[in-house]
Amino acid sequence: MRVFQSIIILGVTGLAVFFWLTRPAPAPVPTIAQVQGNAVEGAEVFHMAGCGGCHRAVGGDPLVLSGGQRFASPFGTFVAPNVSMDPDHGIGSWDIADFDRAVRAGVSPQGRHYYPAFPYASYANMTDQDLANLWAFWQTLPSSNAASQDHDLPLLFAWRRPVGVWKTLYMPVTAPVVPGADDVVTRGQYLTVALGHCAECHTPRTALGGVDVNRWMQGAATPDGKGKTPDITSDTLGWTAQDIAEYLKSGFTPDYDMAGGKMAEVIENTSKISDADRLAIGTYLTQISR
Repeated sequence: MRVFQSIIILGVTGLAVFFWLTRPAPAPVPTIAQVQGNAVEGAEVFHMAGCGGCHRAVGGDPLVLSGGQRFASPFGTFVAPNVSMDPDHGIGSWDIADFDRAVRAGVSPQGRHYYPAFPYASYANMTDQDLANLWAFWQTLPSSNAASQDHDLPLLFAWRRPVGVWKTLYMPVTAPVVPGADDVVTRGQYLTVALGHCAECHTPRTALGGVDVNRWMQGAATPDGKGKTPDITSDTLGWTAQDIAEYLKSGFTPDYDMAGGKMAEVIENTSKISDADRLAIGTYLTQISR
């Protein structure tokens, strides 16, 4: 009898711990609503964060966030939702607190975890001001009445609750410290990690799909398993900060090759940020070695 009681107690305790660990983050105190956003500056945040690259329709206008693109991964195929300002099919009924909780905590207004195909583990590092600026710009974008499509996931991954454990292990993405970083390097790191979420593609992942910070920017298999993103540590890439800045502006490498594939979409966005910010990214990346 005592053995049976012990098993029951352990089981109940285990379930309690599981549900505590996997609970969605509580809604934040809405102090973000007090931050005045600037839509002009928010446009740069939008482009640097690559929002249009994932949420536009296939081949569509990057400012019409109707969703529908499919992203294959080892865990199933994720489909980008409509996040336009349509109140019925998009996020037009949200306020800035809803937007903040989604972008920086990966939790829906209904209190459900989003899957980390949405790179909120990187966006978690975004400042309040940039979040407010992004929301101010977002509200200027057109609406789309396209219905969001369901993800195509195995039954094992269809339950969102365990994502809470993943968040405990891997969120936020934390970059290795750069010794003696000055203001330019610090700015470049912020743009690279928090907004550009470059590590999400250029850093290998663990078996559970988290960014392996011990192999920072050392290249990784693409999520669909059909290719590889390059190692962009300084000793492997071998480019100067100016080379990287030019690449992010024009798409041309120092050897006059041209960016293609998904990187061409990235450069479509980074070409719209300031020269100073592109150079800051380049300066930061030259500080990263294996």
